[in-house]
Amino acid sequence: MKSIKPISIALFLLLTLAVLGGLLHLSKKNNAHEGFFFNQYHIKYPTNTSFFQLQKDTVPIVSTIEKITTELKPLEVEQINLGVDSLLTHKPKPEEKEKNFSLDISKIDTTAIERIQYPTNNPLFLSTLKEKLQRNNCRIVHYGDSQLEGDRISGYIRNRLQKMYGGNGPGFIPIKQAYHQISAVIKHSDNWERHAIFDPTQKRLSHKKYGAFLSLSRFTPVFNDSINKDSLPIKTAHITIKQSTIAYKKFRSFSNIGLHYGNCKSPVLISVYEKDNLIQQDSLIPDGNYHKYVINTTKTHPDLKIELTGSISPDFYGITLDGMSGVQLDNVAMRGASGTIFTKSNAVNFGKMLNELNTEIVILQFGGNAVPYLKDSTEVKNYTNSLAAQINWLRRRKKNMSFLFIGPTDLASSTNGKMTTYPILPHLNNSLKNMCLNNNVAYWDMFHAMGGKNSISHWVTNKLVGGDYIHFTPKGTKYISELFFTSLYLDLKSDNP
Repeated sequence: MKSIKPISIALFLLLTLAVLGGLLHLSKKNNAHEGFFFNQYHIKYPTNTSFFQLQKDTVPIVSTIEKITTELKPLEVEQINLGVDSLLTHKPKPEEKEKNFSLDISKIDTTAIERIQYPTNNPLFLSTLKEKLQRNNCRIVHYGDSQLEGDRISGYIRNRLQKMYGGNGPGFIPIKQAYHQISAVIKHSDNWERHAIFDPTQKRLSHKKYGAFLSLSRFTPVFNDSINKDSLPIKTAHITIKQSTIAYKKFRSFSNIGLHYGNCKSPVLISVYEKDNLIQQDSLIPDGNYHKYVINTTKTHPDLKIELTGSISPDFYGITLDGMSGVQLDNVAMRGASGTIFTKSNAVNFGKMLNELNTEIVILQFGGNAVPYLKDSTEVKNYTNSLAAQINWLRRRKKNMSFLFIGPTDLASSTNGKMTTYPILPHLNNSLKNMCLNNNVAYWDMFHAMGGKNSISHWVTNKLVGGDYIHFTPKGTKYISELFFTSLYLDLKSDNP
């Protein structure tokens, strides 16, 4: 066999590099894509400019993190390590707003804060919002995607508003949780199962009654209506509720406890224990409708246990842990959701629960999950029209609710080896803003609050967003929440109506 000379190998490599280099000059750029284009076919290949990094970004990145995060002072969790003995004797402060609460904005460049935009066709929007927050009770429901999981963002805003207007407790918590959250310690027996209308891996329940929090938990399976109920064994399940020692101090006090349920069609006994002492016992109402079971207490119990006994479990929509007055804010995190799921639930059931909660304000935080799937302006229009329909559906469930929409973050994908903002995202952000303002919904532009196009790289570099280029880190959550709250605070404290 004839051997190949080293000079031949070297010449082959040089020739190959020359051909590949020549293709760099022939490669074209079409929008954000580079390569060779033949009708509908696209062969990816870098251009001479991108390969040698000859062109710098034409749009300078004005990053909020560089402008004001060094000036912002997000509130840390109050580190009060309460042991068991301390919990037994700990007496929460009265449920009232802190005296002369104010946010120190003297060192903040407020002109760099992305402000909330209000619908121009409703000049009373902000004054109505102020009036609701100052009421004896004001419930806010914060719906969003996975950015809210673990009570992130919601918890920070809740704590700030409760300091301004009074209130205690973390609000809604599901019985069986799909994610870890620290606002209260809820544990349950092993026989609970979770059903969520927004979970694509689950078959939706035929009755569509998921409540206003869009998920439910059961301690027995969903049985066919034709089943012989007398043949079913009696089951017992329990839930324990404890204060969190690492949550904001305001969340550790809750004396208004509600267990929300529906679809109860057979006898179920509920027993409530404080430590091992029975303090309340009743039967749930077996009429199939939505109900709120109230646990009568005048103080926060450090160790509460709810025991349920029956052959067929009702649908339990969750627990609300509230104060007796002030602001209550519920965190409803829906992983993978884009905000288009509300109309798929039972309208009567949803409306009854929304009215029982007496919801005054709804915050919607969606858009990010839709970004990778939106290809053009037509699809953006269809998506924003769908969101408008969802908002109008929610309005019909309870009258006179105020709506505020938080737009998507900056999101990036890899283009020619570089993480850059999705091309469709700025257009989507503007479309969402216009849709909201035209439908009597306030809008906070989180995309520009972060710094706008390609700003997410700064957040990742500074460890405020994770390496997935999507989710805020705990530190980043505090900063983005403080940016939103500061914008809201400036409006609530202004003299303008």
